[in-house]
Amino acid sequence: MSFVSDSVYPFAALCGQERMRLALVLAAIDPAIGGVLIRGEKGTAKSTAARGLAALLPRLAEGRAAPFVDLPLGATEDRVIGSIDLEAALAEGRARFQPGLLARADQGILYIDEVNLLDDHLVESILDVAASGVNRVEREGQSLVHPARITLIGTMNPEEGDLRPQLLDRFGLAVAVSGESDPAIRVALMRARESFEQDGTAFAQGWAEAQAVLAGRIVRARAALPQITLPRPMQGFIAEICRRNHVAGHRADLAIARAARAHAAWDGRDIVTAEDVTEVAPFALLHRMRGATPDLPPPPPPSEDPEESDQDGESESAPNSDGSEEQEESGAGEGDDAAPPPSDAESAEQAPGPAGDDGDVQSIGTPFTPRPLGSEPRDALLRTGSGRRARSLSASRQGRMVASTPLRERDDIAFDATLRAAAPHQLRRRDEGPGLAIRIRPEDIREKRRERRVGSFLLFVVDGSGSMGAHRRMVETKAAILSLLLDAYQKRDRVAMVVFRGTGAETVLPPTGSVERAARLLADLPVGGRTPLSAGLVEAARLLDRVGRRDPATRPLVLVLTDGRANAGLGGGPPHEEALRLAAALGQRFAAARFIVIDTEPPGLIRLDLAGRLAAALAAPCLRTEDLRAEDLRAEDLVHFAKEFQP
Repeated sequence: MSFVSDSVYPFAALCGQERMRLALVLAAIDPAIGGVLIRGEKGTAKSTAARGLAALLPRLAEGRAAPFVDLPLGATEDRVIGSIDLEAALAEGRARFQPGLLARADQGILYIDEVNLLDDHLVESILDVAASGVNRVEREGQSLVHPARITLIGTMNPEEGDLRPQLLDRFGLAVAVSGESDPAIRVALMRARESFEQDGTAFAQGWAEAQAVLAGRIVRARAALPQITLPRPMQGFIAEICRRNHVAGHRADLAIARAARAHAAWDGRDIVTAEDVTEVAPFALLHRMRGATPDLPPPPPPSEDPEESDQDGESESAPNSDGSEEQEESGAGEGDDAAPPPSDAESAEQAPGPAGDDGDVQSIGTPFTPRPLGSEPRDALLRTGSGRRARSLSASRQGRMVASTPLRERDDIAFDATLRAAAPHQLRRRDEGPGLAIRIRPEDIREKRRERRVGSFLLFVVDGSGSMGAHRRMVETKAAILSLLLDAYQKRDRVAMVVFRGTGAETVLPPTGSVERAARLLADLPVGGRTPLSAGLVEAARLLDRVGRRDPATRPLVLVLTDGRANAGLGGGPPHEEALRLAAALGQRFAAARFIVIDTEPPGLIRLDLAGRLAAALAAPCLRTEDLRAEDLRAEDLVHFAKEFQP
């Protein structure tokens, strides 16, 4: 087997990144682990490592190299999963399967760069196949099952947004990578890369022996994997690790067990040890745990007799009968065990805001059922994804048919429209000679135009200044935000939050689908300082620009919660007038976005209505927090919203 290629950087030649390399090797040994997600900065060898791993996989039975399939972000569901070749079916009168990328990647690697930008429903389908090793295709009344034993590798840059928590949990392992801090490793990396670019063939030949050693270890580990034993004490150890780290569900337990077996096989052992478990546990916990670092309990004591370990494993892994575990958990103070250690993201959320001081943290009021915020009329853009907020033409084969078109875009055949288009020509075509009962020509084929509900992107721009603390107005504002967050979760929206107070504004919550994270941040959101409304609008523009670059078809909904009393500007004149000018420019620049201003000024005989002037500058409606409650809707409001949401 040749390991020399002048176009693929050798896996054995990678400098540093030992944890990433180990995670990839484990997935190659046991593809049923469910794939590896590599999260890290740009330029940290994520793609290079994935491509280099393919050269180490065993050749297929027919002698071909194991496939490496790079899945493009614009791939359709049929291109990935496979479909029935409908043109052949119409022309030849028989069904023929058209394999997708999953079929091509069988016994090889399916690589998804920037997996966080891929449509969620495609990611979910691919993860199902990666876990089961089987792809089931259901198309046009035809069913097909074929093997798809893929090693799934997904890479992403968290700066471009994260995956939904439900999809993160489906990846078996995850590893975070960053640039090397050791100058010696960075110098070695530069020299190696320079050598490879000067003469790739000679460079690969220099690493051929090391490549062969790695490939041989992978082959031997795969062969030994079915015989690897996981003792009961180790099972209890895995369960305790997952319990201590407060992971939801049991996928982490199963992933650690599989990865530990693969690690033992990689090291040439036939039984899983505590070293195997502790080595792989961070891979399975990184994207599932709530703490910043894994909390690993001490391993169970070793046993001389494996048979005895299996019999006594349950008692060894159980809590101590003298209550020492309870004392340990309660020793740090009452309730410490109920709250997991804060993660890096949570610590950042709890840090002082732009004002430079902690401010006054007010509680969250009682959430309520919010009124519908309305929906934009459907436009001509095709969108993917799922949700329940707005109607859109579908870019996939999901959704209900609303029309047909002669344009060929997705091979989503509208049979009734196709037959109607061909019907007037049947007599003439039958006179041309023998053939099928119904004669279809390419110009007859019509495709379906589908419509579906999609999620939206909700951006909260929140006034955290000192005026929001008066009369505990932030309590009501937080209740309104939490209510809207819960509504966004039900409609599968993504949310983000910008807070302005003191001397500036910051994005305290980047775009995410995690309502739990948003709610934690909201609970600790302080108030205090001046009202830099202009800075909040500028920060909102930066975030909208970033979201628009990632998904040009998105139509954001921006909710500005403020009393409008701007008293800190950016130097462009009186703060309030500056804010109005920026608001007008913001509305014009992001014409596809919808803006709603929520006025938090308390009721009274004298009201400044500054939020109303802000709404006018944005060409947006202005609501008060009490107007958001669904129970406050009038009869005419119900009729209005019913018309907006009718199919």
